[in-house]
Amino acid sequence: MSETITDVKTEQANVPVSQDQKDLLDQLLKPEVQESLTTLVDNLPKLTELVNVLTKSYDFAQAALTDKTLKSDTVGAISEIASPVIKSAKHLAANVIEAKDRADESQEVIGVFGLLKLLKDPQAQKMFRFLNAFLQVSAERAKEQK
Repeated sequence: MSETITDVKTEQANVPVSQDQKDLLDQLLKPEVQESLTTLVDNLPKLTELVNVLTKSYDFAQAALTDKTLKSDTVGAISEIASPVIKSAKHLAANVIEAKDRADESQEVIGVFGLLKLLKDPQAQKMFRFLNAFLQVSAERAKEQK
């Protein structure tokens, strides 16, 4: 048995050591590197668990991203939600543009009696109710923040 150990030592002595290997050995002999390696070895079970969770998450994300049915269903759901909002925004924008154009063209002077007449208009009443409710909510929120 001692002959085998001697043979191994003789073979190791004959093997040339490269500069990279010497640098690696120098790094491994530093106390902070040894401490870091000890910490890594101590935490290997946690790291393994973390890698397993990340692998499962990656596999799920990969499956979700490559699933054509999921993609089409997601696009469909978003379209269903966004379509009414887009239509309402377009309708509102068209109304605002037309109202601005009409107001720019009109030279009509609206006096006190004209305002009283406007107060009877159902659309004006609806707008005033909304404005009143908006101001009440704003006041309540301002009190809550103080």
